[in-house]
Amino acid sequence: MDNLFKQILIISTFFYLASCSGAKMFPSVKDQPTNAQERVEKNLKEGRGLKIGSALSKRDGGDFLFASSNPLWRATLEKLDFIPLANIDYAGGVIITDWYGGSGNSEELKVAVRFLTNEIRVDALDISVFKRVCDKTNSCQTSKIESNLSEEIKTSILKRATVLSKETESKKK
Repeated sequence: MDNLFKQILIISTFFYLASCSGAKMFPSVKDQPTNAQERVEKNLKEGRGLKIGSALSKRDGGDFLFASSNPLWRATLEKLDFIPLANIDYAGGVIITDWYGGSGNSEELKVAVRFLTNEIRVDALDISVFKRVCDKTNSCQTSKIESNLSEEIKTSILKRATVLSKETESKKK
């Protein structure tokens, strides 16, 4: 009896909710404009869209530069491909490698790259290199390396990013 009551309640609730709205739940495809900009405007007027800033109003797209088209990002991944990566966050503009060291070596390195801009400039990247030295009891000391290694990595990345950018521009033409 209790189970039958639950089933009747569920079915009646379904019919009640289905009959509440006089509007169509899913608009027909034939009612949608074929132009993308008109479709966006119609969806925004009907409250079915989200508009942040003016990215969709007067331009063809936003100012978004995705990882596959960002030469700095691609160059950094290419230059650090020999080290296992621990954390990659394109939206936050951060790449952090895992600890890397030779076999049997008690000294390991970690590289952290912060992207400050998408433009290929000297001040576009902030690169930090950390060193970890562990003794036989697995007691480790970690410190930031203040050497020209981070500048060498930055120069290498910027050179490769420039080449990738020029290749992309020549493909567009």
